[in-house]
Amino acid sequence: MKRFVARALAVLLASASLAGTARAEVNEIRITRQPGIIYLAVIVMQQSGLVEKHAQEFGVPELKASYSVFGGGGAATDALLSGNVDVVTTGISNLLLLWDRTKGNVKGYGASSATPMWLLSNNPKVKTLSDLTAADRIAVPTVKISSQAILLQMAARKLYGDAGFEHFDAMEVTLGHPDAAVALTNGGGLTGHFSGSPFQEAESKAAGMHVVTTSTEIMGGPISNAVYFGLQKFHDANPGVVKAFLAAAREAAVFIAAHPREACEMYVAATGDKASLNDLVAIITRPDSFYDLTPVGTFAAASHMADIKVLKTRPASWKDYFFSDAQGLAGN
Repeated sequence: MKRFVARALAVLLASASLAGTARAEVNEIRITRQPGIIYLAVIVMQQSGLVEKHAQEFGVPELKASYSVFGGGGAATDALLSGNVDVVTTGISNLLLLWDRTKGNVKGYGASSATPMWLLSNNPKVKTLSDLTAADRIAVPTVKISSQAILLQMAARKLYGDAGFEHFDAMEVTLGHPDAAVALTNGGGLTGHFSGSPFQEAESKAAGMHVVTTSTEIMGGPISNAVYFGLQKFHDANPGVVKAFLAAAREAAVFIAAHPREACEMYVAATGDKASLNDLVAIITRPDSFYDLTPVGTFAAASHMADIKVLKTRPASWKDYFFSDAQGLAGN
């Protein structure tokens, strides 16, 4: 009988401990995105209540998701470090910088999208990157840090050697995609914009506008230009919340592939974008556009950033800067 009571007490204590753990998890997860259809998965999660739906499965039934929009990755990462958001969705370069600066206390959950980015110019003299001069001004989301800025550095190394990686840095101007699109097409002092969808497609229709290069051309393949990441502390303290978020992200990616028109309707409803629905569907269904949790092209960016000493710690593989939840993916 004593043994039975002891076992029963142990079970009760374990149950109480588990219940305490469940109660200790947060009841809100705060997720960011930026302007553009590369953040479509976040919009689908929000519009469909996917995080709340999956929260029921993972023992956090009271969980609510809140969403905020930032103009660039720099502001979003500041919000993460100050404790004002929990999951940032932005470019891979921002994840790598925070992973390095926090000594691994910021890691990725997975990718959100991998869609081509175009560098457009209204300067008729600029046909290739080598035609750019000190007189040119190129808008990027964040100077020297954004995915577009890192891509320009990688391209500069190919053109001018390792010592010339900063060749285009002085030409860059920090400007969010919506404002940059207006400035480039309306005489706002820009001669270039390293953009993203759907802004780049709209800009390309303006008179005198042309594509100088693309992320695919620079990388030789796709790169995840939006990834999910957050603090190790939040990840470890909220296993049920994290599982609900990841399940929602996976479902959003599957939904986009299966129902592109409905996904674009959600995008328009959330953003008020004036692009035609057919144009938006064409953008997200191109063979070179991916909405998937699998990171692609990230290790090439990480290697470059380590080569130029922006990263003090060189990762051995892409898995170093992603949580264990992503380790089973066929990433790179």
